Amino acid sequence: MDEEFRFSDFKPMVNFKDLFFKIIKNWWLFLLFLVVCFTIAYQVNLRKKSRYSVSSQVVISNDKNPFFTSTTNLTFNWGGASDKIQTTVTLFKSRSHNEKVVEYLQYYVNYTKQAEYWTYDAYKTMPFIIEVDTTVFQQLNKKITITPLDDFSYQLSYSNPITAVQVQHYGTKNKKIEKVVLEEVIKKYTYNELVKLPFFQFKVLKTTNELLTDFEPFDVSFSDFDSSVAMYRGVAVRSIVSGSPIVNLSMNGTNKYRIVDYVNASVEVLSRDQLERKNLFATKTIGFVDKMLDSLKNRVNINEQELNSFYKKTKSINLEGEGEKLVSDLNSLDLEKNTLRSKLEYLANLEKYLISNKIFTDVPAPSVVGVDEPNIVKSVSRIIELSVTRAKYEYAVREDSPIFSDLDRNIHSLKRVLFENIKAYRTALNLENKIILSRLAKVEEKFSMLPENQQKLVNIERQYSLSNGLYELFLEKRSEAKMIKAASVSDLLVIDEAKVISVGLVGPNKNMNYIIAGIIGGGIPILLITLLFMLNTNITSPEDITFLSKIPLLGVIGKSSVVLAVFNRSKSPVSESFRSIRSNLEFIYKKKTTQTGARTILVTSSVSGEGKSFTAINLASLYAMGDKKTVLVGLDLRKPKIFDAFELHNDYGVVNFLINNKNFDDVVQKTQIPNLDLITSGPIPPNPSELLISKRMEEFVRILKEKYEYIIFDTPPLGLVTDALDLTRYSDANIYMIRQDYTKKSMLGLINEKYVNKEIKNLSFVLNHYKTKTGYGYGYGYGYGYGMYGNGYHDVDEEKGVLAKIKQLFKRD
Repeated sequence: MDEEFRFSDFKPMVNFKDLFFKIIKNWWLFLLFLVVCFTIAYQVNLRKKSRYSVSSQVVISNDKNPFFTSTTNLTFNWGGASDKIQTTVTLFKSRSHNEKVVEYLQYYVNYTKQAEYWTYDAYKTMPFIIEVDTTVFQQLNKKITITPLDDFSYQLSYSNPITAVQVQHYGTKNKKIEKVVLEEVIKKYTYNELVKLPFFQFKVLKTTNELLTDFEPFDVSFSDFDSSVAMYRGVAVRSIVSGSPIVNLSMNGTNKYRIVDYVNASVEVLSRDQLERKNLFATKTIGFVDKMLDSLKNRVNINEQELNSFYKKTKSINLEGEGEKLVSDLNSLDLEKNTLRSKLEYLANLEKYLISNKIFTDVPAPSVVGVDEPNIVKSVSRIIELSVTRAKYEYAVREDSPIFSDLDRNIHSLKRVLFENIKAYRTALNLENKIILSRLAKVEEKFSMLPENQQKLVNIERQYSLSNGLYELFLEKRSEAKMIKAASVSDLLVIDEAKVISVGLVGPNKNMNYIIAGIIGGGIPILLITLLFMLNTNITSPEDITFLSKIPLLGVIGKSSVVLAVFNRSKSPVSESFRSIRSNLEFIYKKKTTQTGARTILVTSSVSGEGKSFTAINLASLYAMGDKKTVLVGLDLRKPKIFDAFELHNDYGVVNFLINNKNFDDVVQKTQIPNLDLITSGPIPPNPSELLISKRMEEFVRILKEKYEYIIFDTPPLGLVTDALDLTRYSDANIYMIRQDYTKKSMLGLINEKYVNKEIKNLSFVLNHYKTKTGYGYGYGYGYGYGMYGNGYHDVDEEKGVLAKIKQLFKRD
């Protein structure tokens, strides 16, 4: 008992071992929560719609038309690949692009069917499809029930419970509120027949040639176009590797057919749009050439008629020799002069167009009129490229984005350079034109010497040759432009098309739901038990005591409704508990080998109500019943109460002896238990602490040890006053009482500190009012020792005395 301890050995923390066993004991709580959580998980999995994911891969190429060679007069090789990947990704996500896809697929039409637990999307699972007339207004959010009747007809039904409905024109996207008649419509139609009803106009097209076997009803409704577009802007677009031209498109949804069609249509629509933009230069050029051809065709016809008319009149005029050579030179010079004039006119128009316009996508190719100056061709091509890029971003990027400022700045810089190139090229053309005019003047001077009829013929043929030459030139340019347009391909190449067979299930993750249910079902009871355990500051078990303190546990005592439990119910489990405590006390006495004479036991506690008086009474009764001369002394001078158990008075007692008011024999009272005397505390004094440390107290103890074999002190609570601490110098063994579910864990701190500081020796705990949770219906039976004492033993003589006393009690009865 004198073993050294450090105060740090006392660890007032959570007893995880005890907590673990409490959790195990409450297995039924785990079972309850697990059943509830798994049931909820099952119902969630049963009612939650499956979600699918589909993906498609496309490569963004920068194909150059194979006809764009050095000998080709038209050059449309504008548009680089530097920002094409990012632009394409942005376009896939843009609202304008998704509007085109929704419109192309008519995804504002909803097909639904009622299942057991939810309404699901029935797109492509029904035997028909709706073809909406986009030229009229359609009623929004009205459920129309379509029930197939046979392979040729169906029944359409709906009702209008309100008079004001919202309608939308899917062609113009305009919406408005219209009034309708309150009615219920039930009609029969054949497939492909136009349905014309108030604010409904569409066809129901049968999608299968097989005989129908399912005649269950389906619901159809029309959604707001803008809401439908917003719902389908969730296509995820990303490059496989940063900077890679391979782009992956993926989409999630509850209907695999719908998301497959949407992803494929998204690629198809963007591919078509990009091809149109790519051919924009050729398309504009063809339009320009067609206008020129229309104008030249009339001139050629007029000149041809004049020439035929002249031949009919003159009949025999022929040009030979010098005249024929002059005609050839004049035609050649006229063609050169007209070509130069066309170039100068193009430059003037180009300059005017660049100054007066902000969008430059309508500029025809310079080479259409023979402008082959490399700097001009390159600048025009680059300006058109930047203009088309800007037009793309207008659909996907905010107006205040800095990208527009960068594009405008680049276009402005190119325009400045192009103006300088135009100025230099115009100077060169004017110089060349002067030379041609000089040569033409010399030829015309010789031409004037010819006869009048020949001069007139030459003039007519000059006009015809000039007009016909220009006409053939533009025909050639148009053929080149059409050939280039026909040979153009989209920059989007589909690597892996989205297919229903490749659709993956992404939700709900049923296994994960069950795992979460298991975690929650197991976690809640653990948290609940741990919380209750942490909030419970009372000592609940012997394990709590051994965990919180190194002071040994002498034994445990069950709950008893009788104060004199050992005397009145000697065979009860409580009585056996006291016998076990008595045996463990004998182990303490045996360690004190020098101990002779009377043995003194002090009983105290933290606060009142923990059973110290009950323990002192029954421990004293047990020794007395074992034929040991025993005295029970009430030293709780402030709150005396042990006399009630024996039905004795408290008129005088220890206090009277200590104040020298009574002799020793006068304060001793006999009890109904043989060999057991009682000395009560007596009247409550004003100075109890001073009396207990007085010389008379030493004399009192000396007399007790002379007259009795066992002395039991019932002292005040140690947690309230220090009286018990002063009395420990007279005791051989000290018992500190703890009551289950009553004594606070924090109360052990004081006694632990005093024990470590060696202010109290031979100290042991006794757990009182203990009740097991085993459900046997009585307290902790047949007490046993803890800590350093081990199991107790019973002396043979003591056992005989107990048996004799029991026989005596039966005889009384």
